[in-house]
Amino acid sequence: MGEDTESSKINHSFLRDYVTEADVISTVEFNQTGHLLATGDKGGRVVIFQRETESKGEAEDVGEAGGESGEYNVYSTFQSHEPDFDYLKSLEIEEKINKIRWLPQQNAAHFLLSTNDKTIKLWKVSERDKRPEGYNLKDEEGRIKDIATVTSLQVPVLKPTDLMVEVRPRRVFSNGHTYHVNSISVNSDGETYLSADDLRINMWNLGITDRSFNIVDIKPANMEELTEVITSAEFHPQHCHLFVYSSSKGTLRLCDMRAGALCDRHTKLFEEPEDPGSRSFFSEIISSVSDVKFSHSGRYLLTRDYLTTKVWDLHMEKGPVETYQVHEYLRSKLCSLYENDCIFDKFECVWNSSDSVIMTGAYNSFFRMFDRETGKGVTLEAWRETSKPRAVLRTRRVYSGGKRRRGDVGVDSLDFTKKILHMAWHPAENIIAIAATNNLYIFQDRVNPETHGQ
Repeated sequence: MGEDTESSKINHSFLRDYVTEADVISTVEFNQTGHLLATGDKGGRVVIFQRETESKGEAEDVGEAGGESGEYNVYSTFQSHEPDFDYLKSLEIEEKINKIRWLPQQNAAHFLLSTNDKTIKLWKVSERDKRPEGYNLKDEEGRIKDIATVTSLQVPVLKPTDLMVEVRPRRVFSNGHTYHVNSISVNSDGETYLSADDLRINMWNLGITDRSFNIVDIKPANMEELTEVITSAEFHPQHCHLFVYSSSKGTLRLCDMRAGALCDRHTKLFEEPEDPGSRSFFSEIISSVSDVKFSHSGRYLLTRDYLTTKVWDLHMEKGPVETYQVHEYLRSKLCSLYENDCIFDKFECVWNSSDSVIMTGAYNSFFRMFDRETGKGVTLEAWRETSKPRAVLRTRRVYSGGKRRRGDVGVDSLDFTKKILHMAWHPAENIIAIAATNNLYIFQDRVNPETHGQ
């Protein structure tokens, strides 16, 4: 998605000059078709956007066949979670939405899971454009009639009405986690999903809310012996018995539920040998994996740590097959990044639909794309000037030494408050959604969809 990338932008908070904490977007997720896009924020709200249908005239203007445009508009907004309080531990439970995952669509309705630190909820999103009229025992305002006044019976009928989008909670999965939930992942069997916190991974049936099965437990008998925590977990896209989870030590563990009900003993362990010569005080912090994603093919794993993003082959455990430097120029700034807590930021990473390009976030409203075939990377920026329709995304470059070009951004000039942590890639097309604090940017490659990262 290089210089010939056009963009459109959807604003999550009307581009206010000030940002309230509740408006900050905390997760972004396309559904399986890419027709719907959901965001969650720190205020516990979920906003669903729907892709608009493009008219034939508009399609001809850009040289495309009729169909869907890249424009997404607000479809529904609802409050998913409220602030809560754990009286046993005297702890406040934030309403912030940590993750959203769509379920495969099986009928006209859509279903999604949303979670905060403790409680997972299943929501049904449906449309209604008809309403029943002609009840025998109710009047037009819905009040119950006196049976004595009913002298004849009539057959109720459905009358057309304005389209309404209804969002209703169908299940509430609570009391499954002692620690903060960091991941949820829907299984390919369509019946179960997993949820992970710092020390445990549970598997739930979508129809059962009062119990879950603990499939991973790394909590030591003595908490003083705790050396690592679970940072992310995901089911395999095709094989319902396989899942992977990452740790704060930079390792990945592939587990097979056919081997045992409790998957404390992994099937495969993926880790990169550490170079003793490069070890420092920050080594363990920056090696912590903040996100792990299976490729669409199921053959590879994509991970993100603080400075790099890596691709791992499921058939090779000894190290990653590809390593991409996201912002190596920050290695000399780790001390100051530790002091302002930025070193603990958790960046996400995503694949494109063909697994040929990967994307992840950075600071200063920058995000990076890497073409796996050429190994080349490009830095792009999500900001107001690129929010205009048909605007072209320009590549950016961070100056860290050598010859400085016009337009380069110096390392000392980077704004570490403008961080791109959350993003999503359309499952079939070159459309990406980028969360930048309280704004949601949507970019679409409409000229040459095969030139990402060139």
